[in-house]
Amino acid sequence: MRNTLFIVLLCALNFHSVAAVILQYHHVSDTTPKSTSISPAQFEVHLHYLKDNNFNVVPLSQLINAIKNQQPLKDKTVAITFDDAYQDNVTFAKPLLDNFGYPYTIFVNPSIINGGRKNYLSWQQLKALADDGVIIANHGYNHDSMARIPHELSQRDWLAHYSQLLLESEKVIEQKTGKSWRYFAYPFGEYSPIDQQWMKKNNFIAFTQQSGAIGLATDLSIVPRFPASQPYDSIAGLRDKLSSLPLVVRLVGQNAKTIFDYKTTTSITFNIDINDFNKSQLNCYISGLGRQAIHWQEDNSFSINFSADLPTGRVRCNCTAPSISKPGRYYWYSKPWFILKEGGEWYPL
Repeated sequence: MRNTLFIVLLCALNFHSVAAVILQYHHVSDTTPKSTSISPAQFEVHLHYLKDNNFNVVPLSQLINAIKNQQPLKDKTVAITFDDAYQDNVTFAKPLLDNFGYPYTIFVNPSIINGGRKNYLSWQQLKALADDGVIIANHGYNHDSMARIPHELSQRDWLAHYSQLLLESEKVIEQKTGKSWRYFAYPFGEYSPIDQQWMKKNNFIAFTQQSGAIGLATDLSIVPRFPASQPYDSIAGLRDKLSSLPLVVRLVGQNAKTIFDYKTTTSITFNIDINDFNKSQLNCYISGLGRQAIHWQEDNSFSINFSADLPTGRVRCNCTAPSISKPGRYYWYSKPWFILKEGGEWYPL
């Protein structure tokens, strides 16, 4: 009986502790904006690190299918993604990825590709990549935020308009590349719970820009990705991301909201499904505010009363805790907020 109980507990622990990570890149270049770029030399360092440390680099579809079908993920699994389909993805990134034999995904905006802009890949190039096994996925028809509702439209009308364009984008991608994945990367990482509901209802897998590892309990309407370009491109930072474990969090009601007017939200409550860490070692940091005091309500619930007003713009709360069962590795979860300026205006991009 004791052995049976041990096996059950071990299986439950492994369900949560086995982890995968998705890396997000944009430009691979020395001459593009630093905030969305990694140099080719540093990108090669990243790929060498993956190989030298025996990471299992897989197509994004293999990772997502494992979650959808609740099939155990091999630990140290990684998927590589690029947003926007810049020309340097082929000029500089592709030769390196081909050298290592690593699969990858490119999220594209059909209206930009249709415009034939010189810094972006063409449909001919994207079709060749797709034929070679690269996943070409949806980043929206235009590069508009799904969360930003124009003043002249209701939320319902904006969602109808945006979703129509998103479906058109998926149709164009299938026509041009021969494959529809129904994978969507939120432009600018901005989304709302209503957008999540649409993704689930319409059988899309949606990817964000907030940090965090993924596991079998990951919400497929907000799949986290670790930004790996500057200023987050150091090997020390990459090592921490790649060794992270998924902190399983459930947000209920107001706690699930992502968009707030300035000075209208003061706290958040997290419900968690993991006990493989000591409560005293859980730390949560909010961008612009720093480390926050944590108030445990129950064994599986804690709250944060913000130490000051959340600043306008894209704000993240990153929570981490060292694993008991896997020394040297950390559970990691990130919650984004999009805080509007006074008067309800969106901050500039």
